[in-house]
Amino acid sequence: MNGSLHTFRKEKQTVWRFAIVGAGNTAVDFAVFFLLAAAGVPAAAAQVISYGAGMANSYIWNRRWTFEVKRKANIGEFLRFLVINGLSLGASLVVLLAAERLAPLWLGKGAATIAGMAVNFVGSRCWVFVESTEKG
Repeated sequence: MNGSLHTFRKEKQTVWRFAIVGAGNTAVDFAVFFLLAAAGVPAAAAQVISYGAGMANSYIWNRRWTFEVKRKANIGEFLRFLVINGLSLGASLVVLLAAERLAPLWLGKGAATIAGMAVNFVGSRCWVFVESTEKG
């Protein structure tokens, strides 16, 4: 029972850390997105660029702090991270473009962010950083 309580607490801590890092990623993403949009960059192009900025922040902080990876970074892990983030970007673009004609830009961007974060957490937790989280 004590082991399962420890596992529960560790998983809860991981979710909270992911959420905190995600808030930082979202702040980076939103700032870059709206600066580009204000400069006249089309929404889809601004989304790709701003997502890339948030993605760089995500890899560094999720690897080091959220999932506490101790081993040296390797190409396999980074490629899995890119795949998951590509899927997350795809999900966010689909939602953003679908919402663009139906809702204000801020609402579409918010919905796109939620969709992307859901894909990203599941992929990061279950595939990208899975080896390090099983050791805790």
